[in-house]
Amino acid sequence: MKRSYNIKIQWLALFALFAGAAQAADVGAGKAKSAACQACHGPVGVSSGPLWPSLAGLNAGYIEGQLVKFRSGMRDDPVMRPIAEELSDADMQNLAAYFSSLQGKSAGGDPALAKLGKDKAGMCLGCHGNNAQGVGMAPKLAGQLPKYLVKQLTDFKKGARKAPQMNAMAQSLSDDDIKALAAYLASL
Repeated sequence: MKRSYNIKIQWLALFALFAGAAQAADVGAGKAKSAACQACHGPVGVSSGPLWPSLAGLNAGYIEGQLVKFRSGMRDDPVMRPIAEELSDADMQNLAAYFSSLQGKSAGGDPALAKLGKDKAGMCLGCHGNNAQGVGMAPKLAGQLPKYLVKQLTDFKKGARKAPQMNAMAQSLSDDDIKALAAYLASL
């Protein structure tokens, strides 16, 4: 009985820790800080540039994690690293809360390619969710621009972007597979 009680106390303490961190993020402060993000990621987090992701609707934990990676140099990008280096941990949490609160939208995609990509998407949906909406730390892929998705998958395939599961999965894809998957995911 005592062991069960201790486990319950541990779970409650862990829940309180995460709940406190989630409550600490301020969507309004994130919106105010997002002005620097809007040139690339769009005024409401929906990118119009093919090389930048849409942030609207991405999981807050994923956004914050990527900002931390940019700041530390673990993920290298000549534009994002200097921006992330100027952000405090609270700024990152607030930005993540703001962008995750926004509604994403479909980017469209070539319908013929999207049809081919749908047949290959099963390998993505196991981690990214049945509608590619993102699950946990696996980001939302639905609605990202096709060219952005092609670049990211190609970078994973070449090892320019590092994530062991994604690097392995991308190795199995041809360039045509990547284009078809990107068209399908963008169409969601």
